[in-house]
Amino acid sequence: MIEKRHTVRKYLDKPLDVDLISLLNARIEQNNELYDLTLKLVINNSDGISSLAKIMSNNTVQNYIILAGKECSSLDEKIGYCGADLILYAQSLGLNTWWCGGMFNGKNALKHLDDKDVRVNGVIAIGYGKTQGVPHKSKTADQISHYQGVVPDWFNAGIKALLLAPSALNRQPYIVSGVGNKVSFKVKSGTLSQVDLGIGKYFFELGAGKENFEWSSYDTN
Repeated sequence: MIEKRHTVRKYLDKPLDVDLISLLNARIEQNNELYDLTLKLVINNSDGISSLAKIMSNNTVQNYIILAGKECSSLDEKIGYCGADLILYAQSLGLNTWWCGGMFNGKNALKHLDDKDVRVNGVIAIGYGKTQGVPHKSKTADQISHYQGVVPDWFNAGIKALLLAPSALNRQPYIVSGVGNKVSFKVKSGTLSQVDLGIGKYFFELGAGKENFEWSSYDTN
């Protein structure tokens, strides 16, 4: 699914299948329970995306996922981590997504949540894409990673997956270092850097296999 997933900004005028909605809601609820978040799927509505995003999509977005939760030091990282899980899960269901980055309307999105004492920090457009998207220009493994010694296959696989992850403004702001089975993960500071941290961790873990390594540190700098 990692290789097949690309950002898709324009969607077909086709309602989401009822069975897929049920599956998505179950996955969203699972993430909410595990990470104490307030994620929600909004159907047949685009009020949570910004005017600019609507222009970019030719007003074709019909559904989106709200990324929100109670304020805490790790909120944005959790949003990134769970949002990454949802975009790949959606891809496995035959759907396409667009992480709208800073192009969202938090005030409108909040109207759809029962708990108003939360912070919205992103939305993910979701639906049947008019295309499957195209790969974005990517940095190389050497530009974002360093391993001390002979590089194990799991580390290479983790970096390969990481380079396919979405990031704010497509900056790929990651710095990953490894020695033995210890991996440190940093994200250059900037817009949505903590969200990028969560996204990056999820993709690296998926590629490398969580059983093969331990995080020694991860943060933004």
